[in-house]
Amino acid sequence: MIITAASRAGRGELLSREADGRRTVVVAMAANLGVAAAKLIAGTLTASSAMMAESFHAIADTGNEALLLIAQWRGDKPPDEQHPLGHGREAYFWALLASLGVFVTGALLSLRQGINTLINPVDVEHFPVAYIVLAISFALDGMSLLRVYRQIKRDADGLQRDFFEQYGLTSDPVARAVFAEDAAAIAGNVIALAGIALHQITGSPVPDGVAAILIAAVLAYVAFELVRRNRDFIIGQQAPEGLRQRAREIILSQPGILGIGELISPFLGPRKVWVSARIDIDESLTGAQVKELLRSTEDALMQWSPYIMKVYLTPTGER
Repeated sequence: MIITAASRAGRGELLSREADGRRTVVVAMAANLGVAAAKLIAGTLTASSAMMAESFHAIADTGNEALLLIAQWRGDKPPDEQHPLGHGREAYFWALLASLGVFVTGALLSLRQGINTLINPVDVEHFPVAYIVLAISFALDGMSLLRVYRQIKRDADGLQRDFFEQYGLTSDPVARAVFAEDAAAIAGNVIALAGIALHQITGSPVPDGVAAILIAAVLAYVAFELVRRNRDFIIGQQAPEGLRQRAREIILSQPGILGIGELISPFLGPRKVWVSARIDIDESLTGAQVKELLRSTEDALMQWSPYIMKVYLTPTGER
C-alpha cells in the first residue's frame, strides 16, 4: 500500500496529538496529587465530611490518571502475530477499569463519610483552612480543565464539530475521562464550599454531611457515563456516520467500482479506524487491473483521513 506525503503528515499530526494527550494526563495527575494531599490534611484538621469526601474524590482522580497512562501505553503497542489489528482497544479496557474501580471506590467512600456524619454529627473547625484549600483546588482543577478543553476543542475544530459534539463522539478515552473528572472536581469543590459555608452559618452539621453525599453522587454519575462509553468502544463501535459516508463516496468514485455491498468501520483504538467493504467491480477488468484498483482505493482512503489505519476491500460477484 502506498502511503503518500499527505497521509504521513496526517499521521504525524496524530502522533503529536497523542503526545499532547499524555502531557495533559501528567498535568492533571500532578494537580490532583497535590490537591488530594491538601484536602486530606484539611479534612483531618477541620473534621469536615465534605472536605474528606473531596479528598477521596481527588485520590480517585489521581488513581484514574495513573490507569489512563497505562491505557495510553498499552494501546500504542504495535500489531503482532496474536493481535493483527493491534492493541488499540486495550486503551478502552484500562479506561473502563479506571472509571469502574477507582471512581466507584471514591463514590462509596464519600457516601459512607456523608452518612456517618448525618448519623454521628461532628462540628467543623478551622473554617479558613477549608476555604483556602478549596480556593487552591479551584485554581489547579481549573488549570487542568482548561488544558484538556483546549485539546478537545482543537480536535473539534479539525473535524468541523462543536465542542460538545466532539466530546460525545471522540474515540479518545483519555481526553474524555480527564475532562469529565476535572469538571466533576470543579462541581465537587462548589458542593463542598456550599456545605461547609452552610454549616458555619447555621451551626448544623447536616449541610456538611449532605454535601459529602452529593459529591458521591457526582462521582457515581461520572463513573457510569465513562463506563458506558468505554463499553461501546470495547465491543466495536463504528466511526461516526460522516466518516462512513465519505469513505463510501471515495470508494464509489474509483473507476471500475460499481457498488458497495457492505461497509463497516469500527474503531481499533483511539483515532484508529478500520474500513472493511465488500465491493462490486467491473467484470471486464483483468486480475492485474483489479489488484491495482484495490491498491489505489486503499491509498485514496488512507490519504483522505489519518484516522483510517487499515483498509480491507473484498471484491464480490462472478468473474
